Amino acid sequence: MTDPSAAEVLHGLLADLRAESAVLDALVAGLPAEEWARPTPAEGWTVAHQIAHLAWTDDWTALAARDAEGFTAATGERFGGLLAAGADPVEQGAREGAAAEPAALLDRWRAGREQVQAALAAVPADVKLPWFGPPMKPASMATARLMETWAHGQDVADALGAVREPTARLRHIAHLGLRTLGFAFTLHGRPAPQAPVRLELTAPDGGSWTFGPDGAADLVTGPALDFCLLVTQRRHRDDLALTATGPVATAWLPIAQAFAGAPGKGRQPAL
Repeated sequence: MTDPSAAEVLHGLLADLRAESAVLDALVAGLPAEEWARPTPAEGWTVAHQIAHLAWTDDWTALAARDAEGFTAATGERFGGLLAAGADPVEQGAREGAAAEPAALLDRWRAGREQVQAALAAVPADVKLPWFGPPMKPASMATARLMETWAHGQDVADALGAVREPTARLRHIAHLGLRTLGFAFTLHGRPAPQAPVRLELTAPDGGSWTFGPDGAADLVTGPALDFCLLVTQRRHRDDLALTATGPVATAWLPIAQAFAGAPGKGRQPAL
């Protein structure tokens, strides 16, 4: 069997992004207006902040895909002023979006998701798009959007007391988690390790997902769901059934971070 083309890979990723978005949409679509103000595990963020952040990031994603120069100019102009004033652009974007009426915010997020789908599908597979972290090809951008949608969806689910069934879409997040290993070390002022790390994860259907070279001295094992919760910093390392073998794997898990930006605070361990 031949490997899928880059276009087929992107098509599959966009389909999975659409499906992941639909799961979160179903959680919030029927909420009374007052429930959008419910606090989530992210400090200072309500359900509305979580959806507003996704809508905000989708807006920037669509711009990066459609107009790379415009993205660079817009981020330089807008973010430069905010950072100079001591403001966090991400926090401000979430705060401004959360101030809208829930129905309007939901409509904005839905429209932005569709814009991302169309914009990324139109980009040649080998073109790198500008971003707040390293530039990314459209498949990587789609993976990042899926990761963020799932992660912020976890915050919403936790706030509402909902339990989401893990799916095969977690494979994308697990793969991204490993690919960002060096990035996580760099964020913490440490050199990127040269030794490879292997993942041996139990998939939601009971199967096995493996990433990294066979026989690597550094190894992480455990449920794929737990690994994804770790690299998105939605659960504390101590609350997850993950085992690290080797010095690189052991040092990595407490600082693992699959998303761009400054090192996250993570979550406190459960009591």
